Amino acid sequence: MSTLSERILGADAGEYVDRKVDRAYVHDGTGVLTLETWKQMGNRLSDDPDLYVLFDHIVPANNSTTATLQHELRDFACGSFMHFSDIGGGICHQLMSEGVVLPGEVVVGADSHSCTPGAFGAFATGVGATDMAAIWLTGETWFRVPDSIGISLTGSLQGSAEAKDLALLYVSRLGMDGGTYCALEFIGDGVKNLGMDDRLTLCNLSVETGAKTGMFYADHITLQYLAGKGQKVQPQVPDSCMYSRELEFDLSDIVPLIAVPPRVDTVKPVSDLAGIPIDQVFVGACTNGRFSDLARLAGILKGKNVAVRTIVVPASRAVLSEAIRTGVIADLVAAGCTIGTPGCGPCLGAHMGVLGEGEVCLSTANRNFRNRMGVGGEIYLSSVATAGASALTGEITEPEVG
Repeated sequence: MSTLSERILGADAGEYVDRKVDRAYVHDGTGVLTLETWKQMGNRLSDDPDLYVLFDHIVPANNSTTATLQHELRDFACGSFMHFSDIGGGICHQLMSEGVVLPGEVVVGADSHSCTPGAFGAFATGVGATDMAAIWLTGETWFRVPDSIGISLTGSLQGSAEAKDLALLYVSRLGMDGGTYCALEFIGDGVKNLGMDDRLTLCNLSVETGAKTGMFYADHITLQYLAGKGQKVQPQVPDSCMYSRELEFDLSDIVPLIAVPPRVDTVKPVSDLAGIPIDQVFVGACTNGRFSDLARLAGILKGKNVAVRTIVVPASRAVLSEAIRTGVIADLVAAGCTIGTPGCGPCLGAHMGVLGEGEVCLSTANRNFRNRMGVGGEIYLSSVATAGASALTGEITEPEVG
């Protein structure tokens, strides 16, 4: 019997396959490199996969060089049959998760966190610009079918624990190379207690273990979510299969956690780090910039005032629109938060929230590598609840149970 990745790729783990790609996307950073390489390869676009150019990394442009490169890529995308999203549309992974990626598809993005839409039962993974240029040209690519690691879940999250805390925990358990070129498949009775936003967060961090992708089987929650986006799909019934390794987590045991710089797999309970001063809080990124995240933050901050600069960046225009419609943005602004243009924001350290020498940021993003958000700055990774509680005190603070 097959794992989900074996089923989608059509071969057993360890075999090499050539597969047509259903959807392929680049952003404003990798798209520039892909375009240049594609021109050298043959200058012809395959009409087989759906191709997307989605501006999200450095938008608005931070200097004239960036603006010129974006202008060239924008003109190319708009002059072709590619789907194009300009400034403010949102993060590529989020846009692909708003009713675009469907169960059973092969989805490739020119960004390491392209594993995120695996939450829909797709084989979603990241590639470099050269591989993406070849996909533009031919419509297909090759894979070695990965071994699969089962992440078996029971119970349900309790108190102030969030899916982000579970994500940090499984990364710490596997280590930053413990899932190298594997597919992480989230299975077990506890899956039914996780919504789509939770699943997207969990798949997003799979690459932080070195994994090729993270995946959930499409179930009634998946179908309900996609139906709300106008997509009717069929569920995926798990086979009885063998995993190369299996990790078990009781969701009711999860507590608020923090990844300590400069490694995502160095994780401690928030209670162990309480009192560390911070200079900035960032809530957003492809990990935790969805509407449920912003609404949760607003619930914590409503009627209060943040003690440090707090930058909130919606993951997409749709998220921003919903947050405006429901009053979430008004509550965040009233609490002293700064709202950024939908996109990656300060996550990659290019603009809109770069840290100064010696500054500390508590971030809901997915990476805390040295100098990522500014030379000499330090990044602690946490859930939205922890970020909200800490924004109010100006130091790392354990969130209240709620």
